[in-house]
Amino acid sequence: MSVSGLKAELKFLESIFDPNHERFRIIDWKPDELSCQFNVTGEKLLIIHCNITESYPSTPPIWFVDSDDPSLAQVLERLEDVRKGSTLLLQQLKKLICDLCRLYNLPQHPDVEMLDQPLPAGPVGQDRKHGTEEVTSEEEDEEEMGEDIEDLDHYEMKEEEPVDGKKSEDDGIEKENLAILEKIRKNQRQDHLNGAVSGSVQASDRLMKELREIYRSQSYKTGIYSVELVNDSLYEWHVKLRTVDPDSPLHSDLQVLKEKEGMDYILLNFSYKDNFPFDPPFVRVVSPVLSGGYVLGGGALCMELLTKQGWSSAYSIESVIMQINATLVKGKARVQFGANKVSEEASFKKKKKKKKCVHYCTFSSDIMVDSHSELCEPK
Repeated sequence: MSVSGLKAELKFLESIFDPNHERFRIIDWKPDELSCQFNVTGEKLLIIHCNITESYPSTPPIWFVDSDDPSLAQVLERLEDVRKGSTLLLQQLKKLICDLCRLYNLPQHPDVEMLDQPLPAGPVGQDRKHGTEEVTSEEEDEEEMGEDIEDLDHYEMKEEEPVDGKKSEDDGIEKENLAILEKIRKNQRQDHLNGAVSGSVQASDRLMKELREIYRSQSYKTGIYSVELVNDSLYEWHVKLRTVDPDSPLHSDLQVLKEKEGMDYILLNFSYKDNFPFDPPFVRVVSPVLSGGYVLGGGALCMELLTKQGWSSAYSIESVIMQINATLVKGKARVQFGANKVSEEASFKKKKKKKKCVHYCTFSSDIMVDSHSELCEPK
């Protein structure tokens, strides 16, 4: 979607849910993020944030809330069910508001129905309320019918599974990737028989789902990034970022890197714990050596998204990958030509053996600061 198209969507939202709305308020927005409030009572306000990646709507928005309430995490996780449509943000927001009203036993607000309307052709304002409804009524009926069909397909899918469940589960996945998924399943069965089960059922099931969604993704198929399992382990991935913003210095650096070393990608290592998705993955840059872009010594990434405070179990791994891609560009990451990859790797392993004293990142609207990343020997 173009920036102008996204801005039109955001302005339309703001015109409905202004900062004085009685139930839901758009407090601030930019093309890559949205800040909202949900008014539970006169005194209790939920602060909700949304990150919008550059590949929207191909990649769904990333939602998180300033709360540790598991019920809210479940509400955000259900937003993954809404994955289609050119106005994905509007439809996810409608579901979010409706689910929050149910959670807090509040009446559904009638304004959410306005999110089903097509975006205004001109500037959002009073014209939206006068003179356009008759012209677009037929188009609205057609769009609503299309959305109803999509919703029906989603809710009826479980009923179809006994007949054609396998086909729908694997639909859109290439044969070589289906073979990888089958190999993982066989290895898991064998480990279970041998009594050598690693990880947890919860984490393994979620990681299989994430991998399947990635194999089905257009961003993966078009080569924006690639994923490989390390030693066939579901709990450790190598992710190669193959495409970054072509107007960025990082893109130019990767072109030079390709000429010098034959490598034109950024290699990331994702590792997962048994309690995933309730804890974030640990992500670091393996190669090339980068400076800036919120990349710390040893390749660790200073991103709120990857901390326990900023993480939500509702986030998909593809959204995380795309957000890292955007963050590296936004933070003006540069390739350090001539840096010793081996020494960086050794330094990272050495630091892992040491006790972390203090390491936290502080965040403000557009700035992320590594407040202190000193490591010290254990006493």
